This record gives sequence, C-alpha cells and structure tokens, in this order.
Amino acid sequence: MLRPARLGPPDVLRVGATGLRTRPLRAVLSALGIAIGIAAMVAVVGISSSSRAELDRTLSALGTNLLRVAPGTDLFGEAASLPPESVDMVRRIAPVETATSVALLKAKAYRTDLIPAGESGGIGVYATDLDLLESIGGSVGQGEWLSEATAQYPAVVLGHATAERLGISAPDPAIEVWIGGQWFTVVGILDPVPLAPEIDLGALVGREAAAQYLDWDELPTTIYTRTREDAVEQVRSVLGPTANPQAPNEVDVSRPSDALAAQQATDEAFTGLLVGLGAVALLVGGIGVANTMVISVLERRAEIGLRRSLGATRGQIRGQFLVESLVLSLMGGAAGVLIGVGITAGYATSQGWPVAVPPLVAAGGLVATLAIGAIAGLYPAVRAARMAPTEALAAV
Repeated sequence: MLRPARLGPPDVLRVGATGLRTRPLRAVLSALGIAIGIAAMVAVVGISSSSRAELDRTLSALGTNLLRVAPGTDLFGEAASLPPESVDMVRRIAPVETATSVALLKAKAYRTDLIPAGESGGIGVYATDLDLLESIGGSVGQGEWLSEATAQYPAVVLGHATAERLGISAPDPAIEVWIGGQWFTVVGILDPVPLAPEIDLGALVGREAAAQYLDWDELPTTIYTRTREDAVEQVRSVLGPTANPQAPNEVDVSRPSDALAAQQATDEAFTGLLVGLGAVALLVGGIGVANTMVISVLERRAEIGLRRSLGATRGQIRGQFLVESLVLSLMGGAAGVLIGVGITAGYATSQGWPVAVPPLVAAGGLVATLAIGAIAGLYPAVRAARMAPTEALAAV
C-alpha cells in the first residue's frame, strides 16, 4: 500500500511560494494593503514615541521643579494682586533655590509710533528682574541680556515670537521699538522658553526703566521659583500663604511642566485615533489577502485536482494555501514595518527629535500580519482541501 509523500516545512514553504511567484502583480497589490496598515500604525506610534522622548529630554534639561505664582481673583471676582514684598517672602522658604518676578505693564510694544494703539499683536511688556533667565531656563539667542546698567535705561530684550512678529531678526543699536510713548533700543532676542511661553510673546525691560518711563507700580504679576526636586509639592502647598499671607486664596500656583504633560496627553489621545485608522487600513488589507486567496483557489482547481490525484493529502493542500497566505501577509507586514520606521525617522529628524520606535511595536506589527494572514487564508485553504480530485479536474 502506497503512503502519501511527507512534506517537510521547507517543502511546504517552497510549494506555497510557487503560487505567489506565478502571480507577482496580484501578490504585490495584496501585500500592499497589509503594508499600508502596518506602516500607518508603526509610523503613528513611532512619531508619538519620538515626541514623548523629546518632551522627556526637554523636561530633563529644563527641570520639573519650576513653580509659577500669579494673582487670582478675590471673592467678588475682581482681579487680585500680589504684594510688593511677595518675592522676598518666597525666597525665605528653605527649599526654594531661586525666586524671580516679572510684572505685566499696561504699555504696549509697536514697531513704529505710526501703528494704531489697538493693533499691538498681543505683545506684552514686562518689567523683569535680572535673574529671570536662570529661573525659567531661558537663554539669549542674539545680543545680550539686561544688565545693571541697561536695566536703568530704555533698553528692551524681545521674546522669540515677539521678534518674529515685529520683523526684527537681530538686535542693533539702531533698531528701536515704540513702548508706552518712548523709544526703546533692542539689545537682545531670546530663544524660545518652553516653560514660560508668555515670555516668548513679550518685551522685557528693567525694573528701574519700567518705573521711570512706563509708570510701573512695582507690583509683581508673576513669580517664578525653582525648588529642590524632592520638595516641589511641599513648597507648592505653602507658596500661596507665603506670597500673600492676608489672602492666600487669591493666589494661583501652577507647575508649567504639567502643562507640557497635558499637551502630551492630548497628543496621545490623537495618536490613539490615528492608530485606530491604521487598524482599519490593516483590516482592509486582510480582506484583500482573503480575496486573493479565494480567487487563487478557484483559478487553481486543476492544480489542486492533479496534486490530489497524485497522492497529496488534504492536510498538504491546506498547508500549501495557508502558507501562501502567511507569506503574502508577512511580506506586506515586513514592508510596512520598514516604511513606518522610515517615516518615523524622517519626520523625527526633520523636527530635531530623537528617533524612538518601540521594538514591541515592530514585533507586534509582524505578529499582527501573521495573525491576519492565518485568518484570511484559513477559509480558502480549507475550501481547497475539501475539493475531491475528480471534482477539481472536472471543473476545468
């Protein structure tokens, strides 16, 4: 009695790949659907991870120990104010390393004195302490920061966004801006300040110049403090009563790094939506593979009947078509992972971010394609295996 020939895994793989080689265009188009879905998922998760890595790097450089103190509202809903001595009182808190303040003035900044008063472009003018940059993690991009000398005269340092909005690319003794009916010379332009974005759209002048030229009442509107990393929450709980002992409930205390974390959480929610769209694309790709395999079974009935008549078992026929589906899906999945990683690397590099693609995402993409290939190929494989040799040959 003759026994059916046994096919080892290499033989099954070779026989399964033969069907794909005979119809290369159809195989490529079917694999493309899988590739698009996997590429979308890998790219979205990779870009999100790269953005999160950039946020972590930014917070590591800037620190999460910056606290912001600002006046809130009183019992009648009116704007409150901080007492003049609030900065000195905050500095007396033991874990506080630095404390500095700014005051938002009523004056507005303009490129020339011919611009209507109502068209200020949202630029705020701030009276500032000289140690501001140390506390907020800022730096001067061009020119120089205010000094003991320039803080007494009509000199101004522009925030990064302010300089762009006013069309000033570099500081120069000949470049002036119109502030509160007075010309101020631009001596410096700041780099972006992630933890104090209000400074980016600000024009900063010295305390003495603000009092002399801009009628400043010497009340601070924002206090920035740096504390020991291990005492942030303890300091946060006492900042209100310390800054304004008579009305601690009229003081708002915030942590700027929390705003960045909240922004990241919003980005992650959007990422979840995009991953869902990638999953839909992956499902469409799986349907394409199933369709390809069903058509392949119908077109290859003669081959199936011939192999069955020569002794191939149902299990071997089933294994052949299942392997075809798996190989087809794996090709698409591998291409999708490579495309997704390439998109992530290109976008992250263009933004100056570190490239971060979680290995589990790439591995998960390949596992997902194999699962889809198995599901998509299961019915066609079973259908091919159920064909009787005479039925398959008679249908030709």
